[in-house]
Amino acid sequence: MSGKRYTEEFKVAAVKQVIDRGHPAAEVAERLGVSIHSIYAWIKRYGVPDAERKANDAQAEEMRRLKAELKRVTEERDILRKGRGVLCQDVRVRYAFIREHQAMYSIRRLCKMVGVHPSGYYAWCISPESPRAKENKRLLGHIKQSWLESGAVYGYRKVYDDLQELGEQCGINRVHRLMRAEGIRSQTGYAKRKWKRGGAPSVIAPNHLQREFDVAEPNKVWVTDITYLRTYEGWLYLAVVLDLFLRQVIGWSMSSRIDRDLAMNALLMAVWRRQPTGEVMVHSDQGSQFSSYDWRDFLAAHGLVQSMSRRGNCHDNAVAESFFQLLKRERIRRKIYSTRDEARQDVFDYIEMFYNPKRRHGFNEKLSPIEFEKRHSLRLRSV
Repeated sequence: MSGKRYTEEFKVAAVKQVIDRGHPAAEVAERLGVSIHSIYAWIKRYGVPDAERKANDAQAEEMRRLKAELKRVTEERDILRKGRGVLCQDVRVRYAFIREHQAMYSIRRLCKMVGVHPSGYYAWCISPESPRAKENKRLLGHIKQSWLESGAVYGYRKVYDDLQELGEQCGINRVHRLMRAEGIRSQTGYAKRKWKRGGAPSVIAPNHLQREFDVAEPNKVWVTDITYLRTYEGWLYLAVVLDLFLRQVIGWSMSSRIDRDLAMNALLMAVWRRQPTGEVMVHSDQGSQFSSYDWRDFLAAHGLVQSMSRRGNCHDNAVAESFFQLLKRERIRRKIYSTRDEARQDVFDYIEMFYNPKRRHGFNEKLSPIEFEKRHSLRLRSV
């Protein structure tokens, strides 16, 4: 007879057999086919007056209600304590939180506390990633590859250009959103300094350039300048020569001394590399390296026209200053090299392995300087 359910009327009648008729509880249990424990339990409940029994039932019901309410409040408190970090997150993050804690709490309560519908959670369990999410994950792989190949300096615009070159069909805002969510960003620079805009003209050579940085063809205007890098062995000085049309570093030199040989070696490399056939303007500041007799004699011997900025005015040589800003922002970034040789290798890697052949330049139709020169040569041949 175990496992059977009895009505309240049956239980009251069984209790009366013991209390009113005086039959032993064991005998009543045997005749009715129930356990002696059930008989005693029924006596405890129905063997009291109706008013007292109803009061006891009401008290027990209230106790059950309060226990259930306490359990619910406790669970909701614990869920909020554990899941407060996901309440403002994407819905997929909240679904993952529910799956992680569904063994401890009911799914419906978890869904209620994190603000999702249970049907949405069950659908997500069947297919956790939507087609859009899978496409974003695939696209993010290309984004990371482009960003790492840039030396972790590209922002979303240049990464977007790389993706377009790969044939990926996506918007620039989507690339921005994925990079921001992944914590990928461009290398930011130093605080801007206030430069004075005046300055006396040079007595050595006039300012032929006059900030006309837009040049129609290569090997017409070169700009040069010198900067310094910190090492634990002392300063390492870097001189560069850039072609204004290509924005390409066509000559460079590094030395522990900032003298005229440093500047001339960079210019000599530029002449060897480019082999200019016509007249080329070489623009610099008024540093002593560019004012020496050797520098001026070298320019005259190779058909180069000297041009000099106003004293202390960096804007007259903005393209060279901009390159140094890129170098220090994207590669050096307040770094102190252990040795000068380590600094030389790193600068060489930036100029010859990244900047010239790979780094996209906004002035060059978002192409690298070398690729821009190739496109220019093809256009000339096709004309």
